Amino acid sequence: MDLKTFGCVVLFPIQIFYYIVKASVCWLLPSRRRSLAGEIVLITGGGRGIGRHLASEFAKQGAKKVILWGRTEKCLKETAEDICQSGTECHYFLCDVANREEVYRQAKVVREKVGDVTILVNNAAVVHGKSLIDSDDDALLKSQHINTMGQFWTTKAFLPRMLELCNGHVVCINSILSQSPIPGTIDYCTSKASSLAFMESLTLGLLDCPGVSCTTVLPFHTNTDMFQGMKVRFPQLFPPLRQEVVAQRTVDAVRTNTAFVYLPWTMHMLVLLKSILPQTAMEEIHRFSGSYTCMNTFKGRT
Repeated sequence: MDLKTFGCVVLFPIQIFYYIVKASVCWLLPSRRRSLAGEIVLITGGGRGIGRHLASEFAKQGAKKVILWGRTEKCLKETAEDICQSGTECHYFLCDVANREEVYRQAKVVREKVGDVTILVNNAAVVHGKSLIDSDDDALLKSQHINTMGQFWTTKAFLPRMLELCNGHVVCINSILSQSPIPGTIDYCTSKASSLAFMESLTLGLLDCPGVSCTTVLPFHTNTDMFQGMKVRFPQLFPPLRQEVVAQRTVDAVRTNTAFVYLPWTMHMLVLLKSILPQTAMEEIHRFSGSYTCMNTFKGRT
């Protein structure tokens, strides 16, 4: 081993320790938040649910323009009107992110009519909510196309211009189910796990790209109509997250350039336990929490 290689090996654990200490100090101290003035934000699935709250929060924090994408014009129009009334310019476009050609076509329209998107929020998602055997094949494909592949198309459509401008942020509203799946949502868990891998790879790939960053938000069960009917065994111990809280924490993560956000923070423990406990112990945790049966009453969005 030459002297240079030996030096790198010796310094490596010191560097890792330094970054651990630095991250701990940053976690304890107030983070500096960047201004969103001048930013153009595009939110997929922006007509309702978390998407609607995200649009409101970005507008509240000073975004120059907000763009909504979705498949239901009524919801998009209502949300856009609310945002405009608050004093922020807002536009909406009908777009199914599962349709690659439609995404590219509407991205071109957005650039021509509104401007260059500098913050892309991949929020659109669907859940089938059935076991593998009971699932419809087309419904399974729909989940993968919207929840996972849609991110490929939207990111490919807007990221190149962000890199040219040296200004951009790609956000993914993921789920803790991407790392701790439950029965009855095999389509959703699989698509979100793929989505997480996509974001992890993208985040690492942009490390040497100045001005362009990523944020992945992994919330626990959120009180949205998409998961209507889902029941947690101990709602007092594990209450569903409020949509506005997820939106606020997401926008704050963008402003502080935080790569990964777990909501609530206790979800860090779940991921840690999964990495160190035997499978039998994890199965007991699932039985205790009632995750095996929480989808038995699932109704979904009506």
